[in-house]
Amino acid sequence: MKAKSQRWYLLALLLTLVLAALAAGCGGDDGGDEAGGDGGTTAAETTESVSGNVSVMAVWTGPEQASFRAVLDGFEEANPDVTVNYTSAGDQLPTQLSTAVEGGNPPDIAVLPQPGLMRDFAAKDALTPLDFAADDIETNLGESAVELGSVDGTLYGFLFKAANKSTVWYNTAAFEDAGVEAPETWEDFLAAAETIKASGVPAYSIGGADGWTLTDLFENIYLRSAGPELYDQLSTHEIPWTHESVKEALTEMAKVLGDTDNIAGGTAGALQTDFPTSVSNVFTADAKAAQVLEGDFVPGVVDHGLEAETDFNVFPFPAIGGSGAAVVGGGDTVVLFTDSPAAQALIRYLATAEAAQIWAERGGFASLAKDLDTSVYPDAITQTTAGALSEAEVFRFDLSDLQPAAFGGTVGQGLFKLFQDFLQNPDDVDGIAQQMEDAAAAAFG
Repeated sequence: MKAKSQRWYLLALLLTLVLAALAAGCGGDDGGDEAGGDGGTTAAETTESVSGNVSVMAVWTGPEQASFRAVLDGFEEANPDVTVNYTSAGDQLPTQLSTAVEGGNPPDIAVLPQPGLMRDFAAKDALTPLDFAADDIETNLGESAVELGSVDGTLYGFLFKAANKSTVWYNTAAFEDAGVEAPETWEDFLAAAETIKASGVPAYSIGGADGWTLTDLFENIYLRSAGPELYDQLSTHEIPWTHESVKEALTEMAKVLGDTDNIAGGTAGALQTDFPTSVSNVFTADAKAAQVLEGDFVPGVVDHGLEAETDFNVFPFPAIGGSGAAVVGGGDTVVLFTDSPAAQALIRYLATAEAAQIWAERGGFASLAKDLDTSVYPDAITQTTAGALSEAEVFRFDLSDLQPAAFGGTVGQGLFKLFQDFLQNPDDVDGIAQQMEDAAAAAFG
């Protein structure tokens, strides 16, 4: 009887071990590679068992609000015990948010249209650092996202919805008639412009009546010629606008602005041309100019009736002096005011490619997410412009938007006015640099 009991004991023990092994194997498969085994953080990995309410404020209304709500619905589906309450403040967001912060009742999370707002709130100690999500943000969105969202070395935000302002849009017939292809380098770009002019069509359409278009041209040249470190220093006035790197960029910019015969309407015409008209000059069957240098929003500015790729197309702003893939852009930055496990979970979720994909598939959206498959964007043009964001080696926010408003964002003064003066007299590099420095010094105090 004793031997028989031992045999039953051994069989029971063996069966227990087999069942345990099977259970472990099944557990190891649950989520497995589908959860992002390539090293990127996925939506599923950003959440544990969290519950509660999270309030979010942003500018988005209409279709944009519906798209963001779809993103939030994706989060709530993965976190059924969390409710996200969204408030649209529209253009009044800076005012409403400042009032809420001063009253001690800010939303848990806000999405800011200007990085200057993040700096202002950080200076008031109103924001919660995103240390808990720093690795996720750098892995999913890139080092540039961390740099952009940091103030004095502390990470406070990240760009969720981005815009690519490093694009050149061209009339395909004008390029074909001139026998030129989309250039990749600045030297080739300038050479192609001369060839286009010889074909009988001006190469450039410039909306000089809107000074911000000129700041965008300078920013793209400066980021590529001076590099990201000097770009950052100029944005905070750590170096003056009389710095040699600024003068070098202005000299390159003058090769476009000073090519008067190659600008639709010449210098005088460019100064009277607003941004929509500069687009219309290119987006027409009878092109008045071959190309317009502006952001990914260009095709939506005017009703043109043209077919993408067939009638118009786009290429990245050309490299200068061996610069890598660099993008000047804009967008909306996520920040955290009130900390909680549920709010942290939403922050980490918004930094994932899964969250970005929900809006990307609906259109009108671009992301820095490295693991976002560009095929999810709804058309080939968006796949090109938005894909450049995720592939960019360097991303920097629009420099003029980082300045005090009196210097960087006010019509008729500061950079807007000074670049219009430079368009009128592109030979005076030293003079305009000094005027810019005088205006910057006054604005920064």
